[in-house]
Amino acid sequence: MADLRVNIGALSLKNPVMTASGTFGYGLEFQDFIPLDGLGGIIVKGTTLKPREGNDYPRMAETPQGMLNCVGLQNKGVDYFCEHIYPQIKDIDTNMIVNVSGSSPEDYAECAARIDALDKIPAIELNISCPNVKDGGMAFGVSCAGASSVVKAVRERYHKTLIVKLSPNVTDIAEIARAVEAEGADGVSLINTLMGMAIDIERRRPLLSIRTGGLSGPAVKPVALRMVWQVAKAVKIPVVGLGGICTARDAIEFLMAGATAIEIGTANFLDPAVTIKVRDGIQAWLDSHGCQSVTDIIGSLE
Repeated sequence: MADLRVNIGALSLKNPVMTASGTFGYGLEFQDFIPLDGLGGIIVKGTTLKPREGNDYPRMAETPQGMLNCVGLQNKGVDYFCEHIYPQIKDIDTNMIVNVSGSSPEDYAECAARIDALDKIPAIELNISCPNVKDGGMAFGVSCAGASSVVKAVRERYHKTLIVKLSPNVTDIAEIARAVEAEGADGVSLINTLMGMAIDIERRRPLLSIRTGGLSGPAVKPVALRMVWQVAKAVKIPVVGLGGICTARDAIEFLMAGATAIEIGTANFLDPAVTIKVRDGIQAWLDSHGCQSVTDIIGSLE
């Protein structure tokens, strides 16, 4: 059987399949459906320094081949996470990774520092697609300066594996990837959701409470794949690919495009066991094609 192990910086994954933040709760919600220790990693829902209520309803809308969401990082804050959630998840035998969000570089850094103290959390994923409240609400991740400012602040306070999640709503995602690499990111994950909209034509109103939201699901896969391919060629750090992955074939496309690992998001809502099916499908494909290791196919485009 082919070896599925991969590394992201100092982080060792037993296989390249992880879950995308915001689609898998804290992992516990899925323990009746799959063995959680069968995954390479679980990225828990977005965590902020202070509690957040999220946006008003409606905050989800189905679209052809995908969905829009504007949940708005609803969570009880990092202190609640450390005191109440961490004790419940710390003994799950996989990489438990916290997705960290913020509204200023200082917020991100303080949140990350508190998670740095948690022994059983080996990595964080930095969501830089959040609006910068001090700069007119533009997302940090859409400019090199904004992205760099967050990673620089966090790197000073966080000492474990730092993965930066990139926004696709940019002109040149490769230059953002290079900017966060220069500030000390150990890896990048992409793509976050694409900005989208849906309208109720009878009411002449947007379907979402704040009008726009993030598009995810199979509809975004070709865009995600192209961006992963571009970024993998532009940086030396590992790339984690996500965006519309539903099957092992989808995952293998991302690996061949240069991703070291992948995340599954929206598909978890359709099939709570999809992650294990994808893991087993990758294994079967590698074995049937005579591969010794999953690393044989990473970035293997002819």
